[in-house]
Amino acid sequence: MMATIDNQLNGMWYGFTEAIPSLMIAFLIILITGLIAGFAVKIVDRLSGKTELRPSLRALLETLVKLGVWLLGVFIAAIVVFPDLTPGSLIAGLGVGALAIGFAFQDIFENFLAGVLIMLREKMRIGDVIVCEGIEGAVEHITLRETHLRRASGELTVVPNAFLFKNPVEIITDASQRRHDLVIGVSYDTDLDKAAEVIRKAVKSVDAVDTGKDIDVFATEFNSSSVDFLVRWWAGSSAGAAATSKDQIMRAIKRALDDAGIEIPFPYITHTFKEAVPLDK
Repeated sequence: MMATIDNQLNGMWYGFTEAIPSLMIAFLIILITGLIAGFAVKIVDRLSGKTELRPSLRALLETLVKLGVWLLGVFIAAIVVFPDLTPGSLIAGLGVGALAIGFAFQDIFENFLAGVLIMLREKMRIGDVIVCEGIEGAVEHITLRETHLRRASGELTVVPNAFLFKNPVEIITDASQRRHDLVIGVSYDTDLDKAAEVIRKAVKSVDAVDTGKDIDVFATEFNSSSVDFLVRWWAGSSAGAAATSKDQIMRAIKRALDDAGIEIPFPYITHTFKEAVPLDK
């Protein structure tokens, strides 16, 4: 019994010592692969920097080149360690292994594929402000697994790519300008035509407004204490531009209505009683 164990241990040790040169060569191949992968990424980055490729596509291209170099390096190292291993058997083994891993890490591969498709998609560029199922922020970074969104308040939201790929995404800054709106109320005794003209002139006077596009002033509702106007204009699409134009327009409208003697009412409450209310003298 002991002799059998000794023979097995000696055989294992002998096999290990014989494999040491192959393992050292394989380790050297892995090191060289890492150097080549880094060098290849730098070359791709330099070449793609001279083109008009989007940053997301450049990142995808660099990742694919790096992945391809590493697969080739590991493939060569495996053949060095296992001389009987043929390319066909290795590919077949990788196929079976990939199938098993795919079932085990389905969510990871789903996000990976979604990341590739998002990077290939023309829309949703780095720097765009997007809204998806209540999540809003500027696209700061896109990886193969997740997208980083920076909120206006500074927080970073890490969103799985599959979530962005499956759900509708509203791209706020897809165009340089977008339409903004504001509701303003005037008192019931106001001449609505006059009020609309005063509001329209006030909006046109704001520098942030694109006067080449329509400025709409619509009477929309008989509210409890006012007649409400919906005011719409075109200005910059970014969050800062939207806040700036709205601030300037509110100030301009308030100033213009005050100058025209038009009241912006606050809510009035009228109490009606069935019988006279006695008043103590």
